[in-house]
Amino acid sequence: MSNYHLRKSILDLLLRMEEGGGYSHLLISNEIKNKQIATKDEGLFTEIVYGTMERKLTLDFYLEPFVQKNKKLEPWVRMLLRMSVYQIVYLDKVPDYAVINESVEIAKQRGHKGVASLVNGVLRSLQRKGVSDPATITDKVKRLSIETSHPEWLVNRWIQYYGFDTTKNMCEANLQHKPTAVRVQQLRISRDQAMETLRNEGYQIKPSILSNHGIIIERGNILKSQLFMDGLLTIQDQASMLVAEMLDVKPGMNVLDACSAPGGKATHAAEIMENEGTIQAYDLHKNKLKLIKERAAKLELTIINVKQGDARQLQSIHDKESFDRIIVDAPCSGLGVIQGKPDVKYNKSEQDIARLAIIQLEILEAVAPLLKKDGRLIYSTCTVDREENEQIVKRFLKRYITFEVDNAFFNHLPDTLKNTEGQSEYGLQLFPQTFQSDGFFLTRLKYKHDC
Repeated sequence: MSNYHLRKSILDLLLRMEEGGGYSHLLISNEIKNKQIATKDEGLFTEIVYGTMERKLTLDFYLEPFVQKNKKLEPWVRMLLRMSVYQIVYLDKVPDYAVINESVEIAKQRGHKGVASLVNGVLRSLQRKGVSDPATITDKVKRLSIETSHPEWLVNRWIQYYGFDTTKNMCEANLQHKPTAVRVQQLRISRDQAMETLRNEGYQIKPSILSNHGIIIERGNILKSQLFMDGLLTIQDQASMLVAEMLDVKPGMNVLDACSAPGGKATHAAEIMENEGTIQAYDLHKNKLKLIKERAAKLELTIINVKQGDARQLQSIHDKESFDRIIVDAPCSGLGVIQGKPDVKYNKSEQDIARLAIIQLEILEAVAPLLKKDGRLIYSTCTVDREENEQIVKRFLKRYITFEVDNAFFNHLPDTLKNTEGQSEYGLQLFPQTFQSDGFFLTRLKYKHDC
């Protein structure tokens, strides 16, 4: 694929992401496959797409002095300028003149001579004069917003929750590329065996300090590993692995996974249960059920029953006090996974968070009565927003006085997580800057002894 066609594909994909067309990591993977992008170009393709999306607000700040205030740019022109400036400012491997020439050619083909002239003028002026330094912004919240390309409302929200320093660390961590984590299928291979094999295959790895079943891939494409292709490994963030491990599940139990797709937590629980017992895995979206089934089949797990269902309606299907363990991995804003899905930070609003919080509480209230009296329920999200995390647990416990946070949960945490920042009486909040994991919240609930 020529450099021109490569950058044209990048622009097309960025525009789809801008319109909220799906998760960035999936879109990138599909685009590489569908456009048959050469292996040698995959790294550059991914770098420009992720980098442009990660630093969108910073790039707009750089462009501002070079675009006339009253000049309304079409979305594709602005995105073309952004991706060009990203390459000029952040990438050394591509000469500036090549970036400018290819961008002008794309503008000519996609628009007209006038657009091409504008793109050429803006980029040559920027190259000649250099970009402004965000450090000159006096308002420290706005400066952090521009420097790390996080919307100002979000920066303000996090500062209110966690203070400026933690927020700054979180925003900066979200610009770093998090290494892939995988979980071993413990019924078929031990972590030590898997690590030895991966090292022999040339991967640079280390054990997860959050999960005894987790491995961090520091270098190498794990999708091409024979272990992965044979279903001995599954990709899962190490924070997410804590859900099944803190569920305290045993072989033979009856487990409910109320919002299951794509199935990482259900399959992990099945492995810990030694593939004995039953897991009822529900998801609201019919098109996602296939993901759970495929994952279970690849891992050779047979105890997971996959069905479509709204978690808020499961009392019409199951009797009260039916389940030994329940997982509520609630639909959330996803503000803990910005490292891997940078578009998330631009596509969410405070109204979205408030709407999701209503749904989260409804789900928790609907499934809690399905728990046996001696059972345990894990509530988790992949967000760092207190309205979706601690505040949901607090509101639930206020309404359902027969439940409490299981204090044994804190004792069962891995030693590395005990007494860390983010631990409260309502559960554990992990931040992306602490362990190179997703921002993630989890807690464990149970009936009070006297109820």
